[in-house]
Order: sequence, then C-alpha cells, then structure tokens
Amino acid sequence: MQALRWFQQVADGFTLTEISDLEMVSQPGISRALSRLEDEVGTPLLRRSGRVLRCTQAGAAFKRHVDSMMHSLDDGLAAVEQLLDPEHGLITVSFEADLGTWLLPDLVGSFGQAQPGVQFDLRAKAAEATTSLGPGSDVDVELSTLPAARGDVRGHPLASEPLRLLVPHRHRLAGRSATALVAAADERFVLPRPHSRLRAVTEELCVRAGFDLQPVLVADDLATMRGYVAAGLGVAIVPTLWDNTAEPGTGRVRYLELTDEAATRTVWVSWSTSRRLLASAQLFAEHAVARARAGRLPAPVPVAAPGR
Repeated sequence: MQALRWFQQVADGFTLTEISDLEMVSQPGISRALSRLEDEVGTPLLRRSGRVLRCTQAGAAFKRHVDSMMHSLDDGLAAVEQLLDPEHGLITVSFEADLGTWLLPDLVGSFGQAQPGVQFDLRAKAAEATTSLGPGSDVDVELSTLPAARGDVRGHPLASEPLRLLVPHRHRLAGRSATALVAAADERFVLPRPHSRLRAVTEELCVRAGFDLQPVLVADDLATMRGYVAAGLGVAIVPTLWDNTAEPGTGRVRYLELTDEAATRTVWVSWSTSRRLLASAQLFAEHAVARARAGRLPAPVPVAAPGR
C-alpha cells in the first residue's frame, strides 16, 4: 500500500529526494518498492525525464484509479478514526419499549450534553425475551430487564422498577393506594403482547399470588393498555410512572402500589464481551452506570392518595 502512495506522490511531481525526506525512508528503498509495483502491474509506470520521473501512458491511466482508491481508503481510515474517538462515532442501543419512555431519553440526553459529537442508532427490541447482543450483532449497548445470562454478555443493574396494578378510576379497588395482587384474582387482565418481558413478569406474579389470570385483551404498548383499562375493559400490571416521563397520567385510571414482594423488576445496562466496544460506546455504558450510582436517574412517581 505504501508503494502506491509513493507512486502517487511521484506522479504528482514529488522527487525521490523529497519523498525520502518526508517519509524518512532511503531513496533506494523507494526505488525498489516502485520497481516491485511495476513488476506486479506488468509494465513500466514511470520514466525518467532529466532529473525527474514522469508517468508513462500506462502510468497515467493507472494513476487515475490509484487516486480514486486512495481517496476511498483515506475516507475509510478517517471514518474508523472517528469511531474510535470517544467524542465522536455512532452508538447502537437496543432497548425494551417500556424503557423508551423514561430511561433511554434520560441517558441519551445527559450523555449528549457531555458528548455532542456522538450519534445514536436507537432500536426498540422486537424480541424482549432474548438479548440482542452477541456474535454477529451490531448492537453496542442494551437497556432491558433481562439479566445477563450468557458468559459473553456483561451487565450492570441500573434501577429497581416498581410494578403497579392499573385499574379504571371507578373500579372497586380504586379507593386504595396499595393492594396485594391477590385482591385482583377475579379480574380480567389486559396483557402485553406475547414474548414480552412484561408479559412474563405479569404471569409470574399471578402464579406467585396463587391464581391463574383471566386474559381479556392483548395490547402492543403501554399507551394501548392504559386505554383499554381506562375504558373499563380490564385491569393490568404496568411499570410505574417516572419523573420527567413522556407518559401521561390520566384521571381515568388509578395506579395502585403492589405490596407483593416480587412486584419489581431490575433494569440493566448490558454489553457484549465477544467484541471490542468502540470508545464512545464504552463511555456511554460507563455513563449509565455512573448516573445510576450517583442517584441521578429519574425517580418513580409516588402513588397518589385516593381522591387526589
């Protein structure tokens, strides 16, 4: 590759002496490299004209392609250098949709203030029951309620997320601020989509409470679940609201604290150890952990007392 650069410089009018001084390589070494290049191409590329070397007809034709290739190579090297720079680059983050209402905006926003040159590719997870990290994946960091269960995935807990029982505002339990889940044993449940982490947690909590839930409707997202509950179609287990969340509170539903011991889920930041993280992605993962340790993540919104 270096021989191509030297050929390019000679063709642009540099002398061997100038290239030798610039590259700190002996002139005979440069001459041998150019001769080997001509042998590989199969024809002379340079001819001597007085004290300088000039392109042959073949050399001029070859030079156009060398210029194009070297420009592309330099662009590629610059792109890689930018990615390795912690103040630049593109970070691909996979996240559970539920976390996109509070955790993701907080982490991306706060990180962006410190590192405005970094860009993000944010992807909501389609399969929440499995990690999106690992060999063959281009995901750098994952935000989920899925613990790191594989040796090539490292995770760190960020927050303990309380789960609430969501009921219509005129429901028989709406006058309470807290309840055990068993009080809803006879209710019909609005459930998240199958294979979601919240669906698995909902089913597990009902089993722990000693009853089989009665599904009535399935919703693709939290907003739809709230709409079904507000319409009196059933009750649901949902994550708590968080400070600074974009999720609206509404007078047509009530969030009840669940007193069941297992009515929480841990939120994790995870990354793969099977490939080297880019500097900016490593910095983002460290930022998430540091923000959690410093208590700077959004706080759960307290359950309002009945009648408020």
